[in-house]
Amino acid sequence: MTLRNTARSYGSMAKTFHWLTALLIITIIPVGLVANDLAHDIRDSAIATTSSDLIRVFFLFSLHKTLGVVIFLVALARILWAMTQPKPGLLNADNRVESFAAETVHWLLYGSLVLVPLTGWIGHAATSGFAPIRWPFGQDLPFVPKDPDLAATFAGLHGVLEKVLVVALILHIAGALKHHFVDRDTTLRRMLPGGTGGTGAAIPPAHRHSLLPPIAALALWGGAIAAGLATGAIAPLLNRPSGQAAQTTPSTEASVEPAAKPATKSTAETLANWQVTDGTLGLSITQMGDTVDGSFADWSANITFDETAGPGPVGTVDVTIAISSLSLGALTAQAVGADFLDAKTFPEAHFTADITRTETGFIATGPLVIHGTSLPVSLPFTLTIDADTARMSGQMSVARLDFAVGTTTPDAGTLGLDVDITINLTARRDAE
Repeated sequence: MTLRNTARSYGSMAKTFHWLTALLIITIIPVGLVANDLAHDIRDSAIATTSSDLIRVFFLFSLHKTLGVVIFLVALARILWAMTQPKPGLLNADNRVESFAAETVHWLLYGSLVLVPLTGWIGHAATSGFAPIRWPFGQDLPFVPKDPDLAATFAGLHGVLEKVLVVALILHIAGALKHHFVDRDTTLRRMLPGGTGGTGAAIPPAHRHSLLPPIAALALWGGAIAAGLATGAIAPLLNRPSGQAAQTTPSTEASVEPAAKPATKSTAETLANWQVTDGTLGLSITQMGDTVDGSFADWSANITFDETAGPGPVGTVDVTIAISSLSLGALTAQAVGADFLDAKTFPEAHFTADITRTETGFIATGPLVIHGTSLPVSLPFTLTIDADTARMSGQMSVARLDFAVGTTTPDAGTLGLDVDITINLTARRDAE
């Protein structure tokens, strides 16, 4: 068997690409289906699940995504190779209807093998957290920002194009079986490992290629996307109001990767005779080795502060945080769910502390109440005052298990035990 194609049969390289792609596809589809079923069980509060179930879902979705990237790269290599090779002619080229259908399906297959994993990869890159793509592939893509709306749109595209791929696969397999069992020609045999399509087989009939099959494939993709938009399977990114999160993410990972609520300006109000003009309350946690950043969109801070006082007590701070306003990428729903912060039962967190000026900076010390548990914490921070503008920045780390958060997931390898909390404020002095 030769490496290259001939006019009668495919070479060993084309066959390797074909069957490697087939093996990857028959692996990735059931992996995604099983992962989606497990994710549904985890989200259903009526179904008892354990941390082992969560670990299994993480693993399966990571495998699904990683295999998807592999398929994308294999498909590109396969297309590049095919462009350098003669393509064995269709054995039914004299049947214009069948040959048109066969070529259209081939265009759908080749295109879908690129588009399906690519849309999934873009959706993943636009999302923070959950089920990382495994080495050596990265989590991010150039020019793809972390944006829940963008992630939702490409998740929808991924789901719709998946269906096109599955239909094309079914038609491709049905056509091969028809050739083998009904037409009894060598179409299937010439793609089998070791097969040549028959020694001395006649050269396929002449076949004039046209632009109609690729145009038909484009029309089918366009029709599928239009149907997805009409039914809501695809969230129309450009038609949503700015900042509005998508409500539908119909990919295989949709049930565990909801669109995150976009961060908005904090409701922090006062700093003695200063007015807070900007503020962020963020957190970060490690999930399966990757850092996931998030923030609370709704919180308030009442602060008294004597900027003239020396070392010692200089004020107080009282912070109230709306737990449901947390945005943590793909982990948002789980983070505010019953197994973690449980926003329904414990809708608010509180931090009430005394502020002390030290020789090197400032520190706020007092009880932090999360998930109904109160523990003393210390928040060191820096404060700079330049004329009528004050800037404050602080960071501390808390152990989530100390607050009984995520006790069903005690494994640090799955979800980090420490949560880093960062607060930044900018304020301007009130006019006298």
